[in-house]
Amino acid sequence: MPAFAQIDAHKQLASNRFTIISPFPPGGPVDTLARILSEGLGKRYGQAAVVENDAGAAGNIGMDKVKRAKGDGHTLLVIPAGNLTINPTLMPNFPFNIEKDFVPVTMLAKAPNVLVASTASGIKSAKDLVAMAKAKPNTLSYASPGVGSGLHLAGELFKQQAGVDLLHVPYKGTGPALNDVLGGVVPLMFSNLPATLPFIKSGKLVALGVTEARRTPVAPEIPTLAEQGIQGVNVTSWYGLLAPAGTPPAVVEQLAKDAAEILAKPDVRERLQTQGMTSAAMKPAEFAAAMRDETAVWARIIKARNIVAE
Repeated sequence: MPAFAQIDAHKQLASNRFTIISPFPPGGPVDTLARILSEGLGKRYGQAAVVENDAGAAGNIGMDKVKRAKGDGHTLLVIPAGNLTINPTLMPNFPFNIEKDFVPVTMLAKAPNVLVASTASGIKSAKDLVAMAKAKPNTLSYASPGVGSGLHLAGELFKQQAGVDLLHVPYKGTGPALNDVLGGVVPLMFSNLPATLPFIKSGKLVALGVTEARRTPVAPEIPTLAEQGIQGVNVTSWYGLLAPAGTPPAVVEQLAKDAAEILAKPDVRERLQTQGMTSAAMKPAEFAAAMRDETAVWARIIKARNIVAE
C-alpha cells in the first residue's frame, strides 16, 4: 500500500468516534472482542470508542445497523462465523448479501471445537465411537444448541466424513444440551472447547477429539480427529470484524493492521486465553477468501442433509 494511503487512512480514522456493534448480549466472546477493539482503537486514535450491544433476531438487528451505517471506518461489526457462513444458506429469507452489504476487515479470534462423550457412554476415543456407530447404526445420538447451529453442522460433517449415522437431538442453547450430556441423557456433543474444558479436566466428560487440523494450545493433550483417521472435520468457532459496504480499501487495510496489533499485545492474548480463544488476525483478502470457502462447505452440507432452519 502506498505510504500516502496509509497516512490518509490514519487521518480519517482519527477524525471521529468509533462505534463497535456487538449484535449479541454482553458477556460472551463477541462482546469481549468488541470491548478489546474499542479500548485499543480508542487509545490509538485518541477518540471515544463505544460498544453497542444491539441484540435480537439472531444477530440480524446489529448487522442491519452496520449495513446502513456510513462506510468511513467508524462503525464496525464484530460477528461470529455462523452469521456469515451458515445463515445465508440456512435461512430462506436471510436479509443480507454478505459480499455486497459488508466489507471483510479481518478474522479476530478463534476457539476450537471438541467432540465430547458422557462418561456413562463408555466411549473413550473417536475410534471407539466410529466402531460403535457402525455396529449399531442410528442408535447413538448427539446434542447440539439447535438446528443449523455450527455445532449441529459439525456433527453432520463428522457423519459424512466418518461414514456413520448418528441421531441429532437439538436443544435451545448450549447450556441445556451440555447438561443432558453431562447427565448421560445424550451420549455425545460437539461443543466449543471453552464451555467443556472444565468438565473434561474434572473427568465429567471424555474429550474424543478437537475439530482442527492441529492440536490446540489451549488443551494440547487432546488429539485431533484427523490423528484418529477422521479427515476433513475442520470446524472452528471464529469471530470476524466487518465494515459497511463502501468503506475505502485503505481504511479497511489500516483497521486490519490495527486489529492485528491490538490482538498481539500480551495482556490481550492472556485475556483471550481465559475464554479459550487465540488471535486469528489476517489480511482482508485472506479473510474474504476464508469466508467464501467456509460458506461453500456449509452450503453443501445444508443442502445434502436437507437442513431447514426452525
